[in-house]
Amino acid sequence: MGSEIRVGDIMKQDVISIEEGSPVSEVAKLMKIHDIGSIVIAKNKKAEGIITEKDIIHQVVALGEDSSKITAGKIMSTPLKVVRPETTLEEAAKMMRQYSLKRFPVVNENNELVGMISEGDIMGVFPSIVDLLEERAKAGR
Repeated sequence: MGSEIRVGDIMKQDVISIEEGSPVSEVAKLMKIHDIGSIVIAKNKKAEGIITEKDIIHQVVALGEDSSKITAGKIMSTPLKVVRPETTLEEAAKMMRQYSLKRFPVVNENNELVGMISEGDIMGVFPSIVDLLEERAKAGR
């Protein structure tokens, strides 16, 4: 890409999080209410793990577990892969490919959750990156 656009420039800042002691049923309700596919597990604003819809299906529903009795901490994915606001979109996209992930929590230097970035967010700015590259190419002629 070669762009200097940073994760902090396009990340979603209103991230829904929940504490690890919360029941999975509450996680699922928050996903439905906010129409999101994952929830970050945080303790004192610090990102600890993440739960996706797939985690709930594979680790609770498919096993016939009671989602009101299983805690978020039991099924969350750890260690958590994160990026910082100053990470370039190119770096974030490479990490998504490397780890086969579709989203990353964004944390500051204190590991406090400050945002979320997804493949869709990056693809949403891709047309403008192509335009920028084309402009630079024309200017170099």
